[in-house]
Amino acid sequence: MPDPTTPNHFVAPVETETIAVDAVRVSEKPRNLWRDAWADLRGRPLFWFSVVLALFFLVMALFPTLFTSVPPDDNCQLGNSNGGPTDGHPLGFTFQGCDIYARLVWGAQTSLAVGLIATAISSVLGLIMGALAGFYGGWLDSLLSRIGDIFFAIPYILAAVVVMTVFSQSRSVPVLALAIGGFAWASTARVVRAEVLRVRQADFVMASQALGQSKFRILLSHVVPNAIAPLLVVTTLGLAASIVAEATLSFLGVGLGSGTMSWGNDISAAQASLRVAPMALIYPSIALTLAVLAFVTLGELIRDALDPKARARR
Repeated sequence: MPDPTTPNHFVAPVETETIAVDAVRVSEKPRNLWRDAWADLRGRPLFWFSVVLALFFLVMALFPTLFTSVPPDDNCQLGNSNGGPTDGHPLGFTFQGCDIYARLVWGAQTSLAVGLIATAISSVLGLIMGALAGFYGGWLDSLLSRIGDIFFAIPYILAAVVVMTVFSQSRSVPVLALAIGGFAWASTARVVRAEVLRVRQADFVMASQALGQSKFRILLSHVVPNAIAPLLVVTTLGLAASIVAEATLSFLGVGLGSGTMSWGNDISAAQASLRVAPMALIYPSIALTLAVLAFVTLGELIRDALDPKARARR
């Protein structure tokens, strides 16, 4: 029998439940910079607007016959000089009697071709120069940085004017793209060099060095892939700048020949009849503005999405 002098102790029943506090959810994909950036971008309507607009111009440049059946050169008749819109010619005619809409469509091919090739040239040169300078350092960094400073001090528009004047007998899309991209890589190299300097201090780079991997293999396998984010932003913005450069050079008469379909050529030719037929100048100007706006906006949005501090401020 229990002792009456001993107090009774009552213990409440304890319901045990296993709580996985630190359990890892295997089904969820790990978060990284690119996944966070995509999650931020896909929720912004302005991003989809710029993507759709950029794809529209790219499709127009690649497949112009989807938008017009009028040939690019065989549609000029002086009887239609500065004429208004008619059936099959929704934007009217230029001073030479050419279909404005057809020239807009075929001009996109030239302007975007120059922009894409020039951007590819400047991006490749900037990536190579910046990555080598930032990763190896020392005398190579000093040499490549001084070369970059020389090219950075030369306005690439002015350099392209000189190049196209010297090669006036062989004006073409590749020559003009090389003249633009060959002098516009310095700013890209600076951005890549700064990012490589940051990435090469990471723990995974030191671990690769401890494992005995060569410097060049570490640069290609670990440093460059992790330093590519700023290059994507610079490339997108550089594409818009290259399109503007092509239009500027063509407008000044030192770009592509007057017989080439180009928005810059159309703007230059239409300025003579601005008072009597302003739409011949306004339409290619609008096309140029929308194309540049699409790529500039896309580059700005990508830059904000890849920056955690910018995402936190919103």
